[in-house]
Amino acid sequence: MTAHPIDRRVFLKSAPNFRDLGGIPVAGGAVRAGALYRSATLAKLDDNDLTIFTGLGITTVYDLRTAAERDGALDHLPDATRTVWLDVLADNAQNAAATGLLMTDPVAYAETISDGRGIAQMEEANRNFVSLSSALVAYRAFYLDLIDEKRTGAALFHCTTGKDRTGWAATSLLLLLGADEADVRADYLETNTDLAPMTDPILAFSASKGVDPELIRPLLGVRESYIDAALDEMCTHFGTIEDYARNGLGLNAEQLAALRERFTQPS
Repeated sequence: MTAHPIDRRVFLKSAPNFRDLGGIPVAGGAVRAGALYRSATLAKLDDNDLTIFTGLGITTVYDLRTAAERDGALDHLPDATRTVWLDVLADNAQNAAATGLLMTDPVAYAETISDGRGIAQMEEANRNFVSLSSALVAYRAFYLDLIDEKRTGAALFHCTTGKDRTGWAATSLLLLLGADEADVRADYLETNTDLAPMTDPILAFSASKGVDPELIRPLLGVRESYIDAALDEMCTHFGTIEDYARNGLGLNAEQLAALRERFTQPS
């Protein structure tokens, strides 16, 4: 299988980087459409987008942000939507993506990420998503809740920008469902396009302050080296994606079979 240019985007002005994982090819079929979504924060959903969101049938939202990120920015969701908070970086919150300094003093921010330091920090953060204790706890809870027979309707998972912690959730999930790595990478890198409505104004602001936007861009998007770092961490600490699920997350064969049965459909 190769990367397929499937347009799975859901266009919400107040919540960028929103897309359905459905339609991505897996062995013998595809990810079930309308069952799993990924996005950036839903804290600013306006009334028009809330109506669209409601129409998607999403009944459970998994929030992968830290407590600090959630403070004053809880998701704006339909009343009936259930939220599950899973703090992936509870054991290392300083690695959570933060643009506060960037928006207040982009020159000072640029100094902290120059000479490749910012990219190295992002690669290290992606390794943490795989092996950090709080990440293992959070992603285990994510998978167990996804397959819970009592849970009905579609599900969505997100962090702040929907690219890093969300990126590993999507990467591991798609690989466990049997997607080809090329298709997984294509979905991962699509964030650079889908997140543009959020990142373009930040890059423009940085440029207006004399900061080269190309220095900032790698920190606001994703790179091949980020997913490479996560996959290398997985191979180093656990082995295959199955080993990660079994030995890292503690999922058994029956639970993995339930995951595949629930979220894939035959071709």
